[in-house]
Amino acid sequence: MSAPAPLNPPDTAAITAFLREAAAAKTVRVSKLQLLSGGAIQQNWQLDVDIEGGCHAGKQQWVLRTDAPATVAASLPRSREYAILRYAHAQGLMAPQPYFLCTDAGVIGRPFFVMQKLPGVAAGHRVVRMELNRRALARELAQLAARIHAIKAPQTSGELPFLKTHLARDVIAACRAYLDTLDEPHPVLEWGLRWCERRAPQNEETTLVHRDFRTGNYLMLEGRVTGLLDWEFASLGNPLEDIGWICAKCWCFRHEHHIVGGVADLDDFIPAYEAASGRKVAPDQLRYWQVMAHMRWAIIALQQGERHLSGLEPSLELALTAKIVAELEWEVLLLTDKA
Repeated sequence: MSAPAPLNPPDTAAITAFLREAAAAKTVRVSKLQLLSGGAIQQNWQLDVDIEGGCHAGKQQWVLRTDAPATVAASLPRSREYAILRYAHAQGLMAPQPYFLCTDAGVIGRPFFVMQKLPGVAAGHRVVRMELNRRALARELAQLAARIHAIKAPQTSGELPFLKTHLARDVIAACRAYLDTLDEPHPVLEWGLRWCERRAPQNEETTLVHRDFRTGNYLMLEGRVTGLLDWEFASLGNPLEDIGWICAKCWCFRHEHHIVGGVADLDDFIPAYEAASGRKVAPDQLRYWQVMAHMRWAIIALQQGERHLSGLEPSLELALTAKIVAELEWEVLLLTDKA
């Protein structure tokens, strides 16, 4: 599906004036400003510019990332996502390089930042249908996850002091707090939360986690990963949350025969991740975080429906996203049956 229709497209003249100052340019001409597909929570605009003067002189192809008219509580503000991108790019985590941040909502009506446009295709329904070397891709994804998880909590304290910690019980508490605000009951989700609560790990390793590490958020070009997008949920947490997330059926795009994001097999991905990260992933641990993934995505799907119903962002895509909750609940029941 296409991205929700923007209610207030960014003003080209305002962007031009901002870039002229931010890039210390003599002149800036915006030749293209086009809403990109994807971006379920934020809006991403392709921004093609011709710049004269300054360190970015020449033709540039960037992405302007800004808040959608309505959002979800767990999504970080753009200023914090910008800081995470700067950190992740500097650490070699295949994040796009961010260039300019604008926190003045008066410029285009909401904060935004401008970042590098990396080559490749991200759309999950297209990626899973590509001709792929699935073993090689499993290794690539495993090694990328391992590089993220090699960053321990204390290492981020200087540059990313705002990062919150989301371990298993924190995720459960956040999901339960949201469900308690709803008028309608969701007994399967309540069951899943209790199942996760009773089996929550006693001691958890805490590392940097992407928290949306899945097909649809990495770019593919000629069979290789070229970048990892959408860092708006990043936090400190259990590294296995990312592993369970990409191995959840809900992110297979109807290619469940390749349970790792619809593109690779567990027998290739898990050993590669264990070798690259130095940590073991037991079957019961993987199942636990797969359950948690479906629980968390169900909560986000409900919140997406609320964005539509709020009237701030009427969108068929958001309305339909809320309708997948029953499918996610069914998967929770299947995963927790006799487990």
